[in-house]
Amino acid sequence: MTVILIFISICIAGVIAIPFLSPKLKGIVTLFAIVMNSAISGYFAFLSLTGHEVCLSLQGSYITGDIPVRIDALSGWFILIVNFVFISGGWYGMFYMNAYRYHREKISLHAISFLLLHTSLVTLLSVQNSLVFLIAWEIMMFSAFICVIFDHEKESTLKAGINYLIQSHISVVFLVTGFLWVAFKTGSYDFQSITTFSLSQKGTGALFLFILFFIGFAIKAGFVPFHTWLPYAHPAAPAHISGIMSGILIKCGIYGILRMLLVIKADFTSIGYMILIFSVISGLYGVMLAIIQHDLKKLLAYHSVENIGIIGIGIGIGCIGIGTGNHIIATLGFAGALLHTLNHALFKSLLFYTAGMVYQATHTLNIEHLGGLIKKMPKTAILFTVAAIAISGIPPFNGFISEFIIYTGLYQSLQDASLGSLTVILFTILGLVLIGGLALLCFTKAVGIVFLGNPRKEFDHDIKEGPVAQFIPLYAITVLMLFIGVFPGIFTNLLKEPIALFTGIPAASVSSFHGQIPEALQPVSRAMLAFLAIIAVVYLIRKRAMHKPTVSMDATWECGYGAPTPKLQYTASSFVRAYSKLNKPTLMYSRKEKEVIGIFPKDGHFESHAYDKLEKWLVDKPIFAIRSFMKRFHFLQNGSLQSYILYGVIFIIAVIFIPLLVEKISSFIEFLKHL
Repeated sequence: MTVILIFISICIAGVIAIPFLSPKLKGIVTLFAIVMNSAISGYFAFLSLTGHEVCLSLQGSYITGDIPVRIDALSGWFILIVNFVFISGGWYGMFYMNAYRYHREKISLHAISFLLLHTSLVTLLSVQNSLVFLIAWEIMMFSAFICVIFDHEKESTLKAGINYLIQSHISVVFLVTGFLWVAFKTGSYDFQSITTFSLSQKGTGALFLFILFFIGFAIKAGFVPFHTWLPYAHPAAPAHISGIMSGILIKCGIYGILRMLLVIKADFTSIGYMILIFSVISGLYGVMLAIIQHDLKKLLAYHSVENIGIIGIGIGIGCIGIGTGNHIIATLGFAGALLHTLNHALFKSLLFYTAGMVYQATHTLNIEHLGGLIKKMPKTAILFTVAAIAISGIPPFNGFISEFIIYTGLYQSLQDASLGSLTVILFTILGLVLIGGLALLCFTKAVGIVFLGNPRKEFDHDIKEGPVAQFIPLYAITVLMLFIGVFPGIFTNLLKEPIALFTGIPAASVSSFHGQIPEALQPVSRAMLAFLAIIAVVYLIRKRAMHKPTVSMDATWECGYGAPTPKLQYTASSFVRAYSKLNKPTLMYSRKEKEVIGIFPKDGHFESHAYDKLEKWLVDKPIFAIRSFMKRFHFLQNGSLQSYILYGVIFIIAVIFIPLLVEKISSFIEFLKHL
């Protein structure tokens, strides 16, 4: 109880102090408060991962009842991820916000929202009372909304924030429906009552309850077709908020789905196949749209949809393993999903942080306007490339390990599968292969067009790296990514307790657990160490052999033609032109072009913009239909004061006489019944 009061007091003290501090101190105090609360919550989270679950019961109100605070291994895993990403994002954000240091009020509101966002996230990961959970969920949503609309002077930013807020509240409708249904039937808001309710229902009732929660949490996670808010909110937010939203915020949806799997007892095989189908579609659709984006942060946002699909594939495999009683498949599925949750939080936050550095150096995120930045920003270019390698699932970085475990789970599930199951699993494997290949294409384009070649646009200011201290969290993330890739066994050991919650395998059975995580991880680890050693040896030999190299520069052979302009380089569109033509039925483009006329044309213009077909069908068309319907009643809003007074009089008369009329009709019906 005392610890919880200290945790809340640190947050409140920070919120009160921030408005009275200088812009620099606002960031320092915010980061200090987050570090303090991370130390408190991280201690209990680590205890839960070592088998010491934390269970407290707080005295609530007459409405909520007692409020259980349970930090089990699942909560602990997510709390540690949240804390690490928030600390790295807070440190990076202090330097990112220096550009806005003269906007004291904006920075104050942003810092307060940032602190509340961390507190609410840790809270909803800890409490297991549905009403308190929903309150923490609302605080999380509004805090994230304020963080997203930091540049609210821009119309596009405000629209993106409102879009996020509306769709987030649609998710709340589904969550509230599920929680109230359980509370109405059981009289309790404790998560354990969900288990009681699901056991009392027939199979379809429990399955329907899970679907309600799945839709609510899937909107937050960004599963297709509930993803349409995500590609707007991520690019609109400041870079450190984009990294946290992609690395942490959407993972709350994953946490919610996993938590419901623990408390709802339903047909796990059916649930597994449902999640698997949603996940494969999300992974493929997300990466397909990422490839054709011209905005660097929007490209990264669609890759969040893709990686949520990969995590979902792991969850789907785990559910199928539970449903079929195959603990090996269940272990591999949930291990891959949980590890990829951490991995994605690391390399995606690193990608957004480096993209933010590109933006602050060039003031643009349009890939078509960039190029040659590796000469001006070598550290940023290297870090972005490392994160791109990791997200593409290439060794020796962490993305390869979690995807390898998921692949292994898929191959294991082929052994005893029926014909229908075999078809689904084979298509899932094919989908995962395509996701990896398309991700590689996308980041080859991003790295090549943004950092290599020559600049495509002349900037009227110097382009340079950010301050050295700003790179500290980026280096820390990179080291952790490499460490997971080289020593994966340490992190799979930490997953024993979370996986035991799902599979029922005693976490103390270390040998049993290692029998289920494939022994191939050990050779993979050795191979990665050997690979890094070879690179180090080659580098040292090269450095020694070329201790004092003679540098000579000459023009490159150009087939007799020197390109007069960097615009003749590959653009982002031309780089993926073959892919775009191949997938024309799936993708949607709008084009603006000025025809090139004459033998010696003076100018020409071509511009293309990609759009999301699902957004057009599921969001734009319904909204257009509603607006068209509402326009039929536009005559009511005619600007006449007399009309508005008349509306009020009619409303008052209706309120008075309609109940009387209903009462008379009821009396008349009763009279007829007696006759």
